Amino acid sequence: MAAVAGVTGTSRSAACCAVLLAAVLFFSAPATTDAYDSLDPNGNITIKWDIISWTPDGYVATVTMTNYQQFRTISAPGWRLGWSWRKKEVLWSIVGARATKRGDCSKFKRSRPHCCKRDPTIVDLLPGTPFNQQVANCCKAGVLKTFNQDAGNAASSFQIAVGLAGTTNRTVILPKKITLKAPGQRYTCGRALVVVPTKYSSSGRRRVTQAFRLVNGVRPLKREVICS
Repeated sequence: MAAVAGVTGTSRSAACCAVLLAAVLFFSAPATTDAYDSLDPNGNITIKWDIISWTPDGYVATVTMTNYQQFRTISAPGWRLGWSWRKKEVLWSIVGARATKRGDCSKFKRSRPHCCKRDPTIVDLLPGTPFNQQVANCCKAGVLKTFNQDAGNAASSFQIAVGLAGTTNRTVILPKKITLKAPGQRYTCGRALVVVPTKYSSSGRRRVTQAFRLVNGVRPLKREVICS
């Protein structure tokens, strides 16, 4: 996935200058033929990967999933999101979710990352998680309603600090082989495409910053989905 292709660099600025990059991954309908819904052939789950700031060895990103399927919810025990790093990235920390395994972090002698696996799997936290471990739209036990049925509970978010990664729009490389699993469902994604940038407001809506958004789009398959 050439996730950074076509993205222009921006100058490094203060932390308040907010979102610089986003990746949106459209996932197709479930893999089983019986689960295919002819009444919702274009339903998808969108995953947006927003880089909101740079760090000395990487970046901080907010990852948001939104369920745009019309009728199919994700029920408990919830979604499981995975990917493969393209370089030697690590997850220094994560808020609003957790990696299922830490991996081998033995080379880090001072501070140990949250996860050192080349292919981490992320799961949601439970309702009632301490406030200092939450971000907006997190901690729903991986349950997602559909957008048209309950828009307020159709999204799930978490925030990650990625290390040993690129530190500019030109050097950062987003992960590959994105996978999304849910009870009785599997999804697949297509190639990255550049779309209209996302705009964010801050400082009481008095300041607007703009992100670069990359979109990964795929049409649902009626019979079979090959999951990465």
